[in-house]
Amino acid sequence: MKILIAATPLTGHVNPMLAIGRAAAARGDDVIVLTDPAFQAKVEAAGLRFAPYADNDSAGFLETTLPAGPERFRREFQRRFIDPIPVQTAALRALIAEEAPDVIVAGSMFLGVLPLLLDSTPRPPIVTANISFLFLDRPDHAPVGLGLPPARDQTELARYAALKAGMDAGFTNPVRAYADAQLARLGVPPLPASLPHSIVVLPDLFLQPTVPGFEYDYGALPPGVRFIGLLQPPAPPAPLPDWWPELERANEQGKPVVLVTQGTLANADFGDLVEPTLAALADRDDLLVLATTGGRPVEALRRPVPANTRVARFLPFRELLPRVSVLVTNGGYGSVSQALANGVPIVSAGLTEDKAEVNARIGWSGVGLNLATNTPSPDALRTAVTRVLDEPSFRQRAGVLQEAFAARDAMAGILGAIDDLSRSGPVRRDGTGAALPLAKSA
Repeated sequence: MKILIAATPLTGHVNPMLAIGRAAAARGDDVIVLTDPAFQAKVEAAGLRFAPYADNDSAGFLETTLPAGPERFRREFQRRFIDPIPVQTAALRALIAEEAPDVIVAGSMFLGVLPLLLDSTPRPPIVTANISFLFLDRPDHAPVGLGLPPARDQTELARYAALKAGMDAGFTNPVRAYADAQLARLGVPPLPASLPHSIVVLPDLFLQPTVPGFEYDYGALPPGVRFIGLLQPPAPPAPLPDWWPELERANEQGKPVVLVTQGTLANADFGDLVEPTLAALADRDDLLVLATTGGRPVEALRRPVPANTRVARFLPFRELLPRVSVLVTNGGYGSVSQALANGVPIVSAGLTEDKAEVNARIGWSGVGLNLATNTPSPDALRTAVTRVLDEPSFRQRAGVLQEAFAARDAMAGILGAIDDLSRSGPVRRDGTGAALPLAKSA
């Protein structure tokens, strides 16, 4: 089978797609990965074929001329994900013509698949693999992005409706109009719903890498949505840090281990979370505190490293998380999912990108505490970490989700979905996703 993988050129988006590609290649599939040339070495190191498109750094674009707020977020979102649609679509269509893939597997923010999904021209089946929370329109009409838990009463329903009206006017509707303009220039119909909702409902299958217990109740889900459990990213090719034996001794002695990370994207300023966490726990001789800089130099930390703390640029989460007592995170979806798959409770603090929504689910599901800020104080972090360590309910709830993750084999589910779709052959749908008959051969 020939599989074309399309990955948004951000580390947290590329890594899960490479995990899928390696699993498919290991069973004998021919896998081509389409992404920005900056990731060519990483793709080829995974043993996969590489196909480039020029992203012009839009994925890493940050709007620095505007203050933080809805307009800045909208501009960044449009530049990062919508502006690349034409070049991504052109690259996809060229590869379809040249390589004739049996299936396309796209990351959820690789929006170059949208023109293929909206066009009635026959195409290969398309599987979208999500890398974040399930961003369907909510039945309680809460706006997506603000990190609001499910409404509990009529008062909250009314408040959410008012907030949604503001969010629709300032973000959702302008983004949809901006995307529709890009699509119109490519000669395809407009989106059938908001952009996030359309990303979920248009593909032939939409794979959500979590378990139902970490998602809100949306009622009847679209027929293509499948919960697959943990999509484990490939382990970084880095040796264990030289302080690893200290971690093993801490585990043997029953000393709690706290891990803090700001991930690989929102880590430009360690003063947001890493440094305040190290300061908050510096006097806790009863803890071993671990920190990762997400690939940035350890020297980027501006304060001395406390005596109870060990730091590394990268840490092997697959080996590390079973040894961790609490994860302190700004809410990267991949890190949170890996922690829950290992039964690790969480303290979260982050509002950028998708983090407000991810962190709201941490608090709502009972697996940890959501501090609901980008810049928690050391006092707030100390109190939260102490609560999560001392109160059994957080670890108990994380353990329930751990069992749910263990019951799902994500890679088997993904490969099974790919196989199912490949047997269906080419697909032809209208702009709403409804099936159309294929033209009969002469």
